[in-house]
Amino acid sequence: MNYINRHCKIQHRILSVGGEVLYKNIDGSLDDFLDTGLKALNIAYPKFYKMDRPSKLGFIGAEVLLKGAGLLERYAPDEVAVVMASAHSSLDTDLRYFESMKTIASPALFVYTLANIVAGEICIRHGIKGENAFFVLPEFDAAQLCTYVEMVMASQKTKACLAGWADVMGEQHDVFLYLVEKTNTAGLEHTEEQLQKLYQMNYGKVDSRP
Repeated sequence: MNYINRHCKIQHRILSVGGEVLYKNIDGSLDDFLDTGLKALNIAYPKFYKMDRPSKLGFIGAEVLLKGAGLLERYAPDEVAVVMASAHSSLDTDLRYFESMKTIASPALFVYTLANIVAGEICIRHGIKGENAFFVLPEFDAAQLCTYVEMVMASQKTKACLAGWADVMGEQHDVFLYLVEKTNTAGLEHTEEQLQKLYQMNYGKVDSRP
C-alpha cells in the first residue's frame, strides 16, 4: 500500500496546503497572484520570472508541497518520480507565442511550448531524477493518475512520487499536487476515491477577502 502524505491545491487564486489556506490574492489577475505569491512565500528563485504560467503554478505548488519534506535527504534523486497531467497542455503559452510571431517571435516563450515543461522545472528545482510522465486528459482523472502512479511505485527503485494536475488557460487555473510514499505519515491511502475527495475539497471561499 502507498500513501498520500502531503497535498496542496491552487484554485481561484487561493493556495492551500493540507486543507489550510496558505496564501490568496483573489482581487488581482493570475499573474498578480503568481508574482505576489512568490514574494509572500519568501521564495528566492530568479528563473521563476522567465517561466510561463503553467510552470509558475506547478513551481509554487511543488515548493509548498515539498517544503520541509526532506525528500532528497531520505531518497536518492532517481528514487523520486514525477507524474502529472493537464487538460490544456501548453496551449496558454502556445497562443502567447503565436501572438509574438506577428512581430518578433519570442525564444523565451518558445522553450515553454511543451506540455511537460512544468514537470521539468520542478525536477530541476528539487533535483529529482526518477521516472516521469505527463498526460494530457480532458479533465482531472483520479483513476488514471492513481493507476499510473501505482505502477510507478511498484518499482523497487521508486520510493516516492510527486503527482497531480496542473492546468491553466487564460485566467482559469487548477492545480492539485500530492506526494505519494511507501511509508505512511498522514494516514491517507493512495486510492482513486481518496484522490477524488481531496481534489474536490474547497479549501477557501472565493468571495472572502485577505
